[in-house]
Amino acid sequence: MRESGILMPVFSLPGKYGIGCFSDEAKRFIDFLKAAGQSYWQILPLGPTGYGDSPYQSFSTFAGNPYFISLEALVKKGLLTKEECDAADFGSDPKSVDYGALYRERRRLLHLAFERSSFENEESFGTFMDENAFWLPDFALYMALKNEFGGRSLLEWDDAIRLRKPEALETARERHADEIRYQEFVQYEFSLEWKELKAYANDSGIRIIGDIPIYVSSDSSDFWTNPDLFQVDENGFPTAVAGVPADGFSATGQLWGNPLYRWDYEKARGYKWWMRRIEKCRAMTDVVRIDHFRGFDEYFSIKAGEPNALNGHWEKGPGIDLFRAAKAAFPDLEIIAEDLGYVTDSVKQLVRDTGFPNMKIIEFAFDSRDSSGAVNYLPYNYGKNHVVYTGTHDNETLVGWLGSILPEERQAVKDYLGTDSDDRQVLAAGLIRIAQSSTANLCVIPMQDYLGLDNSARINHPSTFGSNWKWRMDADALTDALRDRILKLTKTYGRMK
Repeated sequence: MRESGILMPVFSLPGKYGIGCFSDEAKRFIDFLKAAGQSYWQILPLGPTGYGDSPYQSFSTFAGNPYFISLEALVKKGLLTKEECDAADFGSDPKSVDYGALYRERRRLLHLAFERSSFENEESFGTFMDENAFWLPDFALYMALKNEFGGRSLLEWDDAIRLRKPEALETARERHADEIRYQEFVQYEFSLEWKELKAYANDSGIRIIGDIPIYVSSDSSDFWTNPDLFQVDENGFPTAVAGVPADGFSATGQLWGNPLYRWDYEKARGYKWWMRRIEKCRAMTDVVRIDHFRGFDEYFSIKAGEPNALNGHWEKGPGIDLFRAAKAAFPDLEIIAEDLGYVTDSVKQLVRDTGFPNMKIIEFAFDSRDSSGAVNYLPYNYGKNHVVYTGTHDNETLVGWLGSILPEERQAVKDYLGTDSDDRQVLAAGLIRIAQSSTANLCVIPMQDYLGLDNSARINHPSTFGSNWKWRMDADALTDALRDRILKLTKTYGRMK
């Protein structure tokens, strides 16, 4: 079936109080998707963000981001007043997230709501705690301790707590009983609001594409509570970390710093932790995009403490064995494989063996630095079992990219589109059209590209800090004209349900 969708992070939604969230603006966006003939809303990971505000460096792979809780919903429940919310300072720019202001104000307001709530008396809270018992108590304690240690990374905590000595943990639970209850309240409220929003989307014919980062952060509850799952020394510190080697985009590679898995240990347990991770994401979304799929075939290992990725090396990952286990556990599992970057024959074979659709990026098709690989991203080389994007959250917007590429690359775009126009808006519209018209079963376009925005609306520039994960859509952007234009494209290229 030919379908299409839009990539739009939750934090990029418009609305009051500093960040996009599970508010009426989210439902308005779903209404827009439905009216524009779309079938999917693709989001980024929903976990609580840490250093750098990246959803790919979360404090927990199972928890939800408290920033996404709707303050308006808490006002309707009588846990906050509109005056309290309006008086909070969330920054001065409605088109950019001010994470410093969020950190100060959101916790204060959520704590007020917690103090006024009788959530523990609700029957659904008991059910929520039972369903999430395998991760939530540890996460709640982890966040309480992180506050106690002034926000410092787990790797800098006192050894007795960091190494989870039973007596130290028991004392900490007693000491932080109130903070633990607060964290449980936050996760409960997040769950209630997300379930309602997802049900609204599904009832509107919109399916949610979620996202699982392959790795977790070393500063996370996941790493703290599952040390045997990772490559660590006798003191619990990572011995090797993740990244990618040098390429045309980075002369020294990328040093991500995430701890690496002990795949032999996880295999011996029947991939227990990964099955729980996939099950949680399945419960929250309809389709799961797995980030850095190549790492399941081979992963790049860098000795801990190295200043960059130059001295790293490749090691074998779990391969098809992990996905056989996943399909056995979840027969109806739908996964999109993010197989971007340098793709070896063995990675291609792994994708074929799984049967998962993989990704094609229009921007990559005109990269003169990789002319032999770029041709694979041209639409005439697609099959049906692909998901085509103009770009992802890690790429420039189409309009921004068209202004930054080499003259010969821009000429290649013009030749492919059959136009002499140098107007970036015209060229961007043409590239969206060839994505929609391709044979790929699913076409997903970032919202910024439909809006014709430049790189001021870029979501993320990999390996940089301070300016990422901030863009928010203008409140007046979802016009009838835009809806009709997207709907016409969707109908023209047979992507209506």
